[in-house]
Amino acid sequence: MYELIRAGERTWYIDAPAKMGVFELGGGEVCLIDTGSRGDGEAVLPLLEERGWKLRAIFNTHAHVDHIGGNRYLHERTGCPVYAPPLESFFAENPGIGLSILFGATVPDELRGRFFTAEGCPALPFGELPEGLEAVPLPGHSHDMYGFRTADGVMFLADSLVSGKTLDRYHISFVFNVGAYLETLGKVGDMRASLFVPSHADAAEKIAPLARKNADKTFEIADVILEACREPAGFEEVLRAVFGRFGLRMSIQQYVMVGCTVRSYLSWLRDCGRCGMICEKDRLLWRSV
Repeated sequence: MYELIRAGERTWYIDAPAKMGVFELGGGEVCLIDTGSRGDGEAVLPLLEERGWKLRAIFNTHAHVDHIGGNRYLHERTGCPVYAPPLESFFAENPGIGLSILFGATVPDELRGRFFTAEGCPALPFGELPEGLEAVPLPGHSHDMYGFRTADGVMFLADSLVSGKTLDRYHISFVFNVGAYLETLGKVGDMRASLFVPSHADAAEKIAPLARKNADKTFEIADVILEACREPAGFEEVLRAVFGRFGLRMSIQQYVMVGCTVRSYLSWLRDCGRCGMICEKDRLLWRSV
């Protein structure tokens, strides 16, 4: 846990539940790509200090708690600025608002714990990046997610895909915009890099097979939802069918995360003309077309 692994001449990554990138800027200075979950900053800073590195900046791929959790600690300890994609920077600074969007209203106390929320930290939209670091749009998983390519040809993919093991066990990963997510998977599958570093999968020299597996699972989930809507069905019925099909266990956290994802699938299927919405007896129902 928290092992610093070399990925290129100037590029490293920290092996953690959500991998973080380290890019050497020269003169003993580095920037971080993401900061892990809440509390991870305390583990990351000693790794940098042991090598005599000074943290110059943090670049977040997106504003989910397991990618911005160390922002505040590292910002306060080192004074380094925090940057994020334009829309995500707002959520990184105001994480409670992102959680409210996820839930669809002001959230109950059960959802205000470490699993869902990071400590807010001043964050700026990134503009011109340090030499040797390129931002690559990877929308779909979140509102405005970006990955980063370094001068060594290492590509940090953020949450654009998850591991095959995760797909086989849990089946459903969080997706905010299914159409954009599928486009990103196609883009990732066509990429070339010396090494790919997804946040939630093993680093690999080839990524196309995993991108295809994620896309195939996305289409499988869509088919399950369409089957659940062969007769008009409310959202709760559709969600229950998805949980039943994949053997998932309901919890408050799963209801929010999987529920938001299922709504995203329904919206996408509606926009594709494969599912319709009807109002009947004061209920919004979904029906396959």
